[in-house]
Amino acid sequence: MSKEGVDVGRRRFLTLSTTAVGAVGAGFAAVPFLVSLAPSERAKALGAPVKIDIAKLEPGQMVIAVWRRQPVWVVRRTPEMLATLDQVASQLSDPESEVQQQPEYITKTGAARAIKPEYMVLKGICTHLGCSPKFRPDAPAPEIAPDWRGGFFCPCHGSRFDLSGRVYAGVPAPTNLPVPPHRYENDVTLVIGEDPPTETA
Repeated sequence: MSKEGVDVGRRRFLTLSTTAVGAVGAGFAAVPFLVSLAPSERAKALGAPVKIDIAKLEPGQMVIAVWRRQPVWVVRRTPEMLATLDQVASQLSDPESEVQQQPEYITKTGAARAIKPEYMVLKGICTHLGCSPKFRPDAPAPEIAPDWRGGFFCPCHGSRFDLSGRVYAGVPAPTNLPVPPHRYENDVTLVIGEDPPTETA
């Protein structure tokens, strides 16, 4: 009877040991599979959403993110910057953004071209030949234009855009700077590459 008890105990120990080792092995085997489900760097470059912390972005400052291998500008506009949007409208080629260079929920926001007027989000590529315009919030700047009120200036061929990325008339660039899809995850996190949950944003 004692011999049978030892065998049963040993059998239980071996069964439990084998189960435990098998579970650990299965866990290790699952890790590469689970990691493979995460977006790769290539997938991120091809369009996966990008998150930006805007908590420390001061009024008047710009940060640059990269989405789909292109620069995306995020500018925190001051009230003075926002005031210039109506002041320059008569000098613009497409002040109402009729050429669809942005999602519909952005078109509805008017001159601000932004979900939150304080934060402007633009693709930083000139619509003429693909140069990257320079952020020139300073005004006046007679070397750019006699009545410059701030915006973006393309040094390649002289195209000018206002502080909403709208193109001035009479410059080489044919259209406004595009606004990429974006949403706010919370008060301090901007997600570029995803639309808001509803179009009432």
